[in-house]
Amino acid sequence: MSSEMSSEPAIQVDSLGKCYQVYAAPHDRLKQSIAPRLQRALQPMARLMGAAMKPRQYFQEFWALRDVAFEVPTGGSVGIIGPNGAGKSTLLQLVCGTLAPTLGSARARGRVAALLELGSGFNPEFSGRENVYLNGTVLGLTRAQIDERLADILAFADIGEFIELPVRTYSSGMAMRLAFAVISHVDADVLVIDEALAVGDAAFQQKCLRWLRQFRERGTLLFCSHDTGAVMRHCQDAVWLDRGTVRGYGPAKEVCEAYLATIYATTTGLPETSVRLAGPSRKEPPPRRAEEPEPVQSIEVFEFNEESAGFGSGNATITNVSLRRAKGGDLGLIQGGEEVQVIVRARANAEIENPIVGFLVKDRLGQQLFGDNTYARYRDSRLCVSDGGLIEAKFTFALPFLRTGNYSITAGVASGTLESHVQHHRMHDAVFFKVHSPFRNGVMVAIPMDSIALEIREEVHT
Repeated sequence: MSSEMSSEPAIQVDSLGKCYQVYAAPHDRLKQSIAPRLQRALQPMARLMGAAMKPRQYFQEFWALRDVAFEVPTGGSVGIIGPNGAGKSTLLQLVCGTLAPTLGSARARGRVAALLELGSGFNPEFSGRENVYLNGTVLGLTRAQIDERLADILAFADIGEFIELPVRTYSSGMAMRLAFAVISHVDADVLVIDEALAVGDAAFQQKCLRWLRQFRERGTLLFCSHDTGAVMRHCQDAVWLDRGTVRGYGPAKEVCEAYLATIYATTTGLPETSVRLAGPSRKEPPPRRAEEPEPVQSIEVFEFNEESAGFGSGNATITNVSLRRAKGGDLGLIQGGEEVQVIVRARANAEIENPIVGFLVKDRLGQQLFGDNTYARYRDSRLCVSDGGLIEAKFTFALPFLRTGNYSITAGVASGTLESHVQHHRMHDAVFFKVHSPFRNGVMVAIPMDSIALEIREEVHT
């Protein structure tokens, strides 16, 4: 726990339990509302006659949560993991106060913003704009504050003219966009998210995750997800729920690895004791036999998005980013280990000494998988690009097999050193590409560059 964090926990869950009454038939509910009262009324008469009358129960108890306890320090982050039906969503609703506990307590200090079921907190008959005011008011904003932030909220949601239509006409992705846009502008102290980031296109997911990283610098996060990678990336600790009880609580990496090991055991029919966490491998992978066919992955690269979000001094402008075969041409179907190139082109808007050009490949959740820059190769070259000059950097490397999904390339132009530099232009998600892979064994997070070339030339005026 950071020394800067408050001694008072932002979220405190103590001996928490939630029980539901489950009825076998609708008429049992009516019986339960009448018979026990009648039986209790007749108990004095029964005792006079020497008989015992115990009120009958017409339902079965289902404990969604039982004896759950943990704390989240102010400024901390805890992930909630577990299989479907483990009680994760119930726990979040109890923390937010939308459910009342049967036993124990769940308290959150400060302003709480929650993104639970998609569309929760929205009136489906109201327009998107009306729901912004409704949801903002529920979260503690005044109408004047909402008026002041409305333009930013609508820009973040980016749903265009649909903002004037009833929310019932929205897709799940559009509803999530609007809900996330509201909670990101309410100055919350505690943020509670339940699987919401699984909905939405790649560009919006990246936007949400960038905001989430900024929120973590000042607020407290309770994050529920089936994506253990996202939990490990965003959370310091994790709570593993199983059938309503806490199965594990501790550092996110350790808890998630234990959870994944258990899932592997149950899905393969092995006892849990037969699975252990893998250590670092000391053996070389066996060579592929000549008669084995080379697996193929399909990669679809989208066009360079010059409207991508970014920042920088303005002394350079990235004009194009592309991913292609090293020998030229679209990627299409490629084999594992085939050479590809990431090409970054930029124009200098002022004289730049010792330019650094780099790129990062990220997955759909914003996790940085691999990348490189020109600094190490050219740090002793004393390069200088004049105002109006063009910069082109080519990174050639063997593309690893990537898990099926959406990926993006972030590019940047800077100057200085890796420790102390000025970003002239950094473009988030300059290019998206989609991978269809025969493998489901993860991704490489670091790969060597076979070659890096940096070329500077003067722009030719015609």
